[in-house]
Amino acid sequence: MTVPDEDEKDLLASLADSSRFTQVFERRVHEIHRYLAFRVGCDLADDLTAETFLRAFKGRVNYNPSKGSVSAWLFGIATNLVRHHRRDEQRRFRLDHAAALGEPGFSADEDFTEKMARRSELNKAIADLDRKTRDVVLLVAGAGLTYEETAAALAIPVGTVRSRLSRARGRARLRLGSQPDPLTKGAGSS
Repeated sequence: MTVPDEDEKDLLASLADSSRFTQVFERRVHEIHRYLAFRVGCDLADDLTAETFLRAFKGRVNYNPSKGSVSAWLFGIATNLVRHHRRDEQRRFRLDHAAALGEPGFSADEDFTEKMARRSELNKAIADLDRKTRDVVLLVAGAGLTYEETAAALAIPVGTVRSRLSRARGRARLRLGSQPDPLTKGAGSS
């Protein structure tokens, strides 16, 4: 039997004393916001972070410790919210790519253009992934989750996480050539 962590203790205690949820929020808000900003940009991340914690608060009675940590549960909620905005996400990746290529209709300062040029090919590769694979890649590489945490966040087996990430890496290698693998940030397992 595992000992509940602080997040789990506070979340469960919040069922009787709702103010205890504030402690979970304060511990996890920055990592959830960082992940969402990576996925959808800072402006939308603010809204989706608030929505993630609102849904978590309202649905805290449904949290099941046997299915993963509170952190993984929160990332799962955030990922589901992103799914509702996936068309916008794909559009943003494609617009970044178009801006980097200097297509008509895009005016940007030099710093922005340079940044977008560096991210362009990776963004295009990510945008071209199917939704399920993209979620895995962005939880591992964007949020820095382990395979196990990603599996818990998406409610899928760890083996599925590994196979989706492996396929994504193969596609990235074909697209990006011999550049370092950008999809390994959080890949270590715990």
